[in-house]
Amino acid sequence: MAKHTLKEWYLANRHWSFPASAMPVASTIAYLFWVSKTLPEAPQINLLYGLLALVGIIVFHAAGNVLSDHNDFRKGVDTPDNAMMLPLVNGSFKASEFKRYGLVLLLVGCVIGVGLLLLTKSVELLWVGVAGGLLTVLYSFLKYRSLGDVVILLNYAVLPIMGTSLVTIGSIDWSAMVLVVPLGLITDSILHINNARDAVSDRAAGIHTFAMRIGPKASVALYKAELVIPFVWVVVAVVMGWLPVFSILVFAVGKVALGMAKTSSKLLSEGAAAVATLDQQSAALQAKFSLLMILSLVVSALVGWGPVGNIPLF
Repeated sequence: MAKHTLKEWYLANRHWSFPASAMPVASTIAYLFWVSKTLPEAPQINLLYGLLALVGIIVFHAAGNVLSDHNDFRKGVDTPDNAMMLPLVNGSFKASEFKRYGLVLLLVGCVIGVGLLLLTKSVELLWVGVAGGLLTVLYSFLKYRSLGDVVILLNYAVLPIMGTSLVTIGSIDWSAMVLVVPLGLITDSILHINNARDAVSDRAAGIHTFAMRIGPKASVALYKAELVIPFVWVVVAVVMGWLPVFSILVFAVGKVALGMAKTSSKLLSEGAAAVATLDQQSAALQAKFSLLMILSLVVSALVGWGPVGNIPLF
């Protein structure tokens, strides 16, 4: 068996997608920090526990990527025609060692999760963790049955926000769910455009993604909506007082999102090759959008800019 460098192991994780899991956690920490600094009697956050949660979800994400790639390879979904850069397809890794790698990452993620459970003694966190773990393990099974988009919204938006709230303040701050819409939609756009691009090879492999179910035209329309709605939502949230006014800073990447939305139309006229990198661009957009959101929340907290209308989301 060939030896691999640490860099090769790291690249095998599809590291470019990590913002999809890391940014919801980091954004939630920033949101709770803002709330703790601007609303009376709001609980203070435990930053250390939040950082542990951040590391844990990245490890779980890496495990999910590796196990998903292993399952796709075994299923015949990834072929040299549509996935030349994947290590199993190009032969740089063997399927057996790839599977072991994914299981080791999953074990490490579970250890971090158990550690947080012991530290927080939260029963609710246990259920959130179990749900996230099951969705990670069953991701390929569900994706092949058109439920991949639902899994992404749950595992990379709803559950991380709930879990981060539990470990940092000891309870679920439901107002933090304001972040689900923008972060969840941009995150799902990563998977959705990937599946829309690979619809032909996926069909040949006998699987059925949501993008295949609705067809290329609807898939492109949905992708565009997932890039545009987050910006509209931020405006609504600012007006309603759910987010600070400074959150409009995210519009700094609005032009980038519109450009990507325009590029996605090429799938219909020029084929899959024309949108080959849109999944990675979507991940980069999610990172930039989230970092701007985090910056706006932290700055607002430090200068004392609280909610405009102080109207609870729930």
